[in-house]
Amino acid sequence: MFKVEFDEEVLRKIVREEVQQAVKEHVKTIELPPLLTRTQLMDLLHIRPTKTSELLARADFPVLREAGGVLIPTQALFTWIESHTEWVQSNTQYYRSVI
Repeated sequence: MFKVEFDEEVLRKIVREEVQQAVKEHVKTIELPPLLTRTQLMDLLHIRPTKTSELLARADFPVLREAGGVLIPTQALFTWIESHTEWVQSNTQYYRSVI
């Protein structure tokens, strides 16, 4: 068996940073407008223009085009993400950097 030793203070620092990041991300979702622009979507999901275009072209992705541009209903986006989490993890850089 392996014996794992760790510095308690280092572990506390890691946990504290992770909690702060989680809170920051949660606050972002609370402060989001009801409709997101393309740029806001990119910032929120930490994706680039090419991946954004791929998402917006998907038939199952929640997007409104009738408003004269591209708008994404925030609540529908989070519902879509919950039902497609595996796809998001496989196709965005954000989740790759965390793992």
